[in-house]
Amino acid sequence: MTDNNERTLELEPIPKSIMNISWILVLGAIMPLLDSTMVNIAIKHLSNNFSTGLDSIQWVITGYVLAMAISVPLAGWMVQRFNGKWLMISTNIVFLATSIACGLSWNIYLLIISRIVQGISAGFIMTLVTTLAIEVAGRERMGRVMSTIGIPMILGPILGPVIGAVIVQFLSWRYIFFVNIPIGILAITLMFLKLPDFTPANSKAKFDFIGIALLGISSASLIYGITQASKNATFNNVMTISCVVAGIVILAIYIAYAAIKKEQAILPLHLFKLKNFSAVIVGLFLAGIATNGPMLLLPLFFQNIKGFSVLSTGLMLIPQGIGMLVARPLIGKLTDKLGARNVVLVSLALAIIGTIPFVFFNEASSLIVVGVVLLIRGIGIGGVTMPMMTDAYTGMVKQEIAQASVGTRLVQNIGGAFGSAVLATVVSLELQGKTPTIPLMTTAYHDGFMLALVLSLVMIIPSLFLTDKKSKKLYFKYDIF
Repeated sequence: MTDNNERTLELEPIPKSIMNISWILVLGAIMPLLDSTMVNIAIKHLSNNFSTGLDSIQWVITGYVLAMAISVPLAGWMVQRFNGKWLMISTNIVFLATSIACGLSWNIYLLIISRIVQGISAGFIMTLVTTLAIEVAGRERMGRVMSTIGIPMILGPILGPVIGAVIVQFLSWRYIFFVNIPIGILAITLMFLKLPDFTPANSKAKFDFIGIALLGISSASLIYGITQASKNATFNNVMTISCVVAGIVILAIYIAYAAIKKEQAILPLHLFKLKNFSAVIVGLFLAGIATNGPMLLLPLFFQNIKGFSVLSTGLMLIPQGIGMLVARPLIGKLTDKLGARNVVLVSLALAIIGTIPFVFFNEASSLIVVGVVLLIRGIGIGGVTMPMMTDAYTGMVKQEIAQASVGTRLVQNIGGAFGSAVLATVVSLELQGKTPTIPLMTTAYHDGFMLALVLSLVMIIPSLFLTDKKSKKLYFKYDIF
């Protein structure tokens, strides 16, 4: 019996053909993930170039984020209904074309419209990448393939601001979009030549217009309300309250609708009967605050407390990115071998160890010590999201993969927006009505990191319900491929 268990825990090498497909999908995901972080750097330059106020310029980001949220449910239906290869190619072509349109924009209105269309294609790309990667991986290789797919998600927030700062400083904001041209051409060419056809999981899937509309509008309403809270550094404003309440009401209507439609709904409720899927949804939302939220605070800490430039700040964050990259291959192997539970719990412990010092760091803190702590934090957070994402698909049949991708992608979008808004509000409350001195700002950032730390501890609870592959009952409940 022991020998059998040991054999089941041995990992077979991933065939080269599957790794090649994974890397092509990674290349397709690089454009939207780099683009979303680089554009943030250029906001002031855009405002000056178009002689437009920041309220209008902000729609370059907001329009993109909302369009991305709305398109996720539609992408989930289309990947069930049509060949994933051609969906991936067409959405990358759209993203490339709108990147060129953004770079050539001669007024703010054309730029915003181009960004909205770009956001729609980005929502498709990110949903397709996850769905197709899981399909091609097979149940025994999901962790390792997902760790490869996660590379752009690791590099985007780290390299995006650095590349964006260099481009804006030495070239022009337009090249933030033009940089996508060689990447896009290479990705699309390889997809044409090397990407296999993906048989639709349910070629007769009916177009769930009501479900897609309800989920899309609900997520967009929630995200817009939350971004307004982040902008105003408080949740106590009319727009935030109105949009969040509307989003929750529409989501409740969707739940009632999905209960009637059952398996035909774009995100069926029966998926939540799998405890690991429900745990992943809760965990990903909390991760938006606990692990991703500090991504907002760290650059502000270095710029406002340490007095670093945007470029120097980006370089200072590189150890965190290195930690995430170093952890990536090991995390994938351990997830396939042991399951997500133990991997996430150990990773959370490292993330907590790497966050605690930021509750005490100040302007005099050693940069060497800060760098080492960021490296540890990077190793930790690198092992939280990807194993959770992988575990979302454990125990599912093939046609449920795209449906599960809708749920995980939506909660990541909402959780990420919520995390930024909550931490921005915490910092703002400490500074409200006071002169922003270095000691006061340091205390404000300490409060933000403390909240992230507490929620990292709370994340332990849903992590306990993730899959442990020493018990194979759930994992082999279905043959998903």
